[in-house]
Amino acid sequence: MGKLITILNGPNLNLLGLRQPEIYGSETLADVENNCGIVAKDLGLSSILRQTNHEGILVDWVHEARENSAGIIINPAAFTHTSVALLDALHTFEGPVLEVHISNVHKRESFRHHSYVSLRADGVVAGFGIQGYALAMQRMASLLA
Repeated sequence: MGKLITILNGPNLNLLGLRQPEIYGSETLADVENNCGIVAKDLGLSSILRQTNHEGILVDWVHEARENSAGIIINPAAFTHTSVALLDALHTFEGPVLEVHISNVHKRESFRHHSYVSLRADGVVAGFGIQGYALAMQRMASLLA
């Protein structure tokens, strides 16, 4: 088992595959978890995927990751554009942080164009569907090498 990568997912991603499939696709969060596990193993890493609809829980999970994770991959979903608390928590994490968005947020409503999380992220992947998580995992491996 290699270095642990914590993959955090924000609000409504539990409905991935059901909610707005024309934007987010038909694949589910279970598909994301399975794909990330395979990619992590291939890269000599391990991963844990978590999802919550609650901002404070995401903050708590970032704090936990400080103790047990080499890196964080985060899809903050709607908290991307609103959560200074999440940004502040991510600033306490010393390892790499990569931000993932399933859709191309810059092709959507203007309020989605700003990301607080990007102020801390070492990289951002957007618009590649759930394959963006695998791309982030590959980048994470290179950052940790």
